[in-house]
Amino acid sequence: MSGRPVKRSLTLKGHRTSVSLEDEFWQAFRDIAKQKDMPINVLAAEIDVARDPETGLASAIRVFILNWYRDL
Repeated sequence: MSGRPVKRSLTLKGHRTSVSLEDEFWQAFRDIAKQKDMPINVLAAEIDVARDPETGLASAIRVFILNWYRDL
């Protein structure tokens, strides 16, 4: 486990954006999208719409992942 963020591109509302997450978060994010039977870009767009404008997208994704596993 390196703990170093990895930057990857996502498409939200037709626009490309970069998000930096640690590998473990990327894997968890992909796993959740698969469980929900949706593309990762669609899940990211849902999180983006629901987040507080003061909260960065990477932070919102991390909190979403945390809450997902807490609620299991």
